[in-house]
Amino acid sequence: MLFHRHAISSHLNASRSSTAVRVWIQFTASISSLKVVWRRDPKLDQAIENDKAWRQCAKVVKEVLNEPGKVIPLRYLEKRRERLRLTVKIQTFLSRNPGLFDVYYDRIKPKTEPVKFLRFSDALQRVLDEEERIYLENEPLLVAKLCKLLMMSKDNVVNADKLLHVKREFGFPNDFLVNLVPKYPEYFKLNGSPGEGNSYLELVTWNPNFAKSVIEQRADDESKSTGIKIRPSFNWKLPSGFLIRKEMREWIRDWMELPYISPYDDASDLDQASQEMEKRTVGVFHELLSLSLYKRIPVPILGKFTEEYRFSNAFSSVFTRHSGIFYMSLKGGIKTAMLREAYKGDELIDRDPLLEVNDNFILLLAEGHKQRIEKLNLQKQAVENNTTPNKGLPIVMHME
Repeated sequence: MLFHRHAISSHLNASRSSTAVRVWIQFTASISSLKVVWRRDPKLDQAIENDKAWRQCAKVVKEVLNEPGKVIPLRYLEKRRERLRLTVKIQTFLSRNPGLFDVYYDRIKPKTEPVKFLRFSDALQRVLDEEERIYLENEPLLVAKLCKLLMMSKDNVVNADKLLHVKREFGFPNDFLVNLVPKYPEYFKLNGSPGEGNSYLELVTWNPNFAKSVIEQRADDESKSTGIKIRPSFNWKLPSGFLIRKEMREWIRDWMELPYISPYDDASDLDQASQEMEKRTVGVFHELLSLSLYKRIPVPILGKFTEEYRFSNAFSSVFTRHSGIFYMSLKGGIKTAMLREAYKGDELIDRDPLLEVNDNFILLLAEGHKQRIEKLNLQKQAVENNTTPNKGLPIVMHME
């Protein structure tokens, strides 16, 4: 089901004034009662599942990265398994993911017995070094993203600790507040010290080139290619077999016909309960998800920005109410808001250039898994070749 501008217009009543009155009454009277039954989308859930393994590995790498000298005794890491949500012992993790770490012996304290330590393998270090090149190459994109996050916020100011919390979602490097922000004093001003809870990043200069949403840019591109003025509008599409009630379809049709409100427009005068604020809120969520690496963000993380972006306390209902624009996955026991138009099946359509950082890490893991399988196959062949057929004894192999 796809709602286009022309399709919506064909269903509108002849009287525009009566339509406007009906929309207003319907919106104010029933928006809180509008319900769409949540239905699982297996393909979008699979998109989240696809990243589960490498994200777990990345947590372990980050843990070692934060250690002095980037090394750690194996037994120390073993004690942190629960916090890292590792379901297997560290030794098993290492055997399943070869190529990440080198194991060597060293003393924790002088005159103590040497114990096993972990350090980055040469291959992993190359991947980490490559990150610096990727970030430098895409620095204009990083600056634009950061400016946009500030430009959408109330007073163009966002808590710095909150930005640190979402750096992974948007692809910012770990040290972006320390190394990236000071390089662009014409755009950013950091007040306070991050980590102390009272630090804020402030926009210094408003760049109109950044104040255009993905929706508006798409309309401009379509207008240029067709020669016809295209109005900014959301794509609204549900997967086959997903049905909604007639009254909800009518509400969506009328709501889609309302003028688009840019997330970069001043919203200080908008009533929180108005249809204009609903339009803007959907626009802000659409833009935030569009700026994110995987076009999805956990709902609890979005909830940290209710004050900065003027979200209501019940903001998550937007994702089910506008289920043709968004999908709210419950995969892993965490609510995750996803942008439907960004995916074809379980694959991203347009990939963020910063994803190269993660792609290199995933390739390293895949190479290690390939080597592990080859090693296990060689071991199996060796056992089979050394077994006397006449004995008829079963071969028992322990595979990590």
